[in-house]
Amino acid sequence: MNAKEKISGQLNKSILWRLLRENLRSQWIYYAIASVAMVLVAATTAGIAWIMRDVVDSLFETDNSSKVFGVAIAVFGIFFVKGVATYVQVVALSRAGNRIVAHQQIKLYEKLLRQGVSFFNLTESSDLLMRVTQSAQAARRVIEVIVTSAVRDTLSLIGLLGVMFYQQPVLSLFTLVIGPAALIGVRRLVKKVRDIVQMEMSSLAEIMKVIQETSRGIRVVKAFALEERMAQRMFSAVKQVEKRANSIARLEAVTSPLMDVLAGFAVASVIALSAAKLFGAEGSTPGELMSFVTALMMAYEPAKRLSRVRVKVEVGLRLVEMMFHLLDQPETLAEKSDPQDLPDGPGKIAFDNVTFGYQPKKPILSQFSLTFEAGKTTALVGPSGGGKSTILNLALRLYDPQAGTVSVDGQDIKHASFETLRRKMSFVGQDTFLFSASIADNIRLGRQDATDEEVEKAARDANAYDFIMKLGEGFNTRVGENGAFLSGGQKQRIAIARALLRNSPILLLDEPTSALDSQSEHLVQEALQRLTAGRTTVIIAHRLSTVLHADQIVVIENGRVAEKGSAAELLDQPGPFRALYEHQYKAALERE
Repeated sequence: MNAKEKISGQLNKSILWRLLRENLRSQWIYYAIASVAMVLVAATTAGIAWIMRDVVDSLFETDNSSKVFGVAIAVFGIFFVKGVATYVQVVALSRAGNRIVAHQQIKLYEKLLRQGVSFFNLTESSDLLMRVTQSAQAARRVIEVIVTSAVRDTLSLIGLLGVMFYQQPVLSLFTLVIGPAALIGVRRLVKKVRDIVQMEMSSLAEIMKVIQETSRGIRVVKAFALEERMAQRMFSAVKQVEKRANSIARLEAVTSPLMDVLAGFAVASVIALSAAKLFGAEGSTPGELMSFVTALMMAYEPAKRLSRVRVKVEVGLRLVEMMFHLLDQPETLAEKSDPQDLPDGPGKIAFDNVTFGYQPKKPILSQFSLTFEAGKTTALVGPSGGGKSTILNLALRLYDPQAGTVSVDGQDIKHASFETLRRKMSFVGQDTFLFSASIADNIRLGRQDATDEEVEKAARDANAYDFIMKLGEGFNTRVGENGAFLSGGQKQRIAIARALLRNSPILLLDEPTSALDSQSEHLVQEALQRLTAGRTTVIIAHRLSTVLHADQIVVIENGRVAEKGSAAELLDQPGPFRALYEHQYKAALERE
């Protein structure tokens, strides 16, 4: 064994031990019930082989009817107990397995929820989807294979070997010669499985990625006639999965003919030796020989299943390893162990010498300082890529700065609990996200204990009530995936209603009207005026006409404050804001 194989083997043992330790403990009752049932299955399996001696011998003693009936009742009893025990085993294992899947999927999802936005920027959703679904199922399969192999199959094989040795000890020793040959063959198969499984997982992730991109980008696919290109990507991924699945199936299947040939050779040899009256077979009754042969043939199935255990476990452990890798990843944005509640206050936001970059060596903001006054509206304008959206991301604490502090009402938000920080803020972005639920449910996300009357009032204030009531089921109308059944202006007004219902003292707006037509923009602007009244508002806008009413306008260029002041002050002097305003005013005149 080379160093790589040794390390891989140690890693597999570590993963397997952790999997069993975490899950067998939590589901020990069901596994205990299943184990008792499997012991009965193993005992009755050996009992079937044992009773064959009496069955055959009773056929030659037809005049002894009481013995024949006794044997018949015993046979029925053995099969009845085996049937009941098998049922209990299947039900108990299923319940334990289903709980394990549910528990692991919940753990994985909660881990994802604790991660910061940067984690999702760097991790593809198709990879996460595969880990949450496939890995949890793999954990269940691995545990079931180990438990059934350790209890049912092992005990069944031991019981059947006991019957064999009791009936024909010498012949039994002869049959055991084939065991090492089977083990050597299986050991070689396991080494080939590991790399194949790893490649298969990559191809499965690619399939999920293609489906997600097709669903989300179907307009682009259709507009640019990309159907053939997407079909080729899917064809390639599916074929790779098919090829590797066939390879794994072939490796698993090799154990069957291997065991078939060896078992067939053993049975044929025993029959030939017993017929030749060798190795003590001449003194045996027909029933003893029949019991021995039955035990030998019945031992074939548990022996075959045991021979496949290594391959099946190896396949499952690759997925389990991916699951644990996700669970063990450090959280990119963690709450403090002793978080503090944000103090009650008007909602003043302050950036003090903040340095931040999505890539540490490429800062977007460098020693950035700016105060957003409580109860006032501050507009952030300037060229794209200057850092405006980054400022909102830091205020929401979707990221932490590399240096400096972001504070709300004098408290560094790094030390604040997520609950009180999120409750303090409402957010409306240009890409409004709606859940696949009813309109009422999407608005109520702002405050989940809101009454129907409060939801309706928020919709009225957001200029959304009229269009909602024209829909087929009013507030109970389902919006489709990400609001697919609604226009951009309708989605935006639902987002504003959600923010109104939340009634937070701080409001963050990222281009809320950028993608709207003039009529929708007018309705949204009316709703925004109600929403921003009396709140600390930070609004990003490229259309300067929408922010002329702001108490303070800040021009952001290259991660710094180029200038700030009221609209009147900035238009009264040469500078980047007046240049932007004149450029937009000139462009508007040209369009007219």
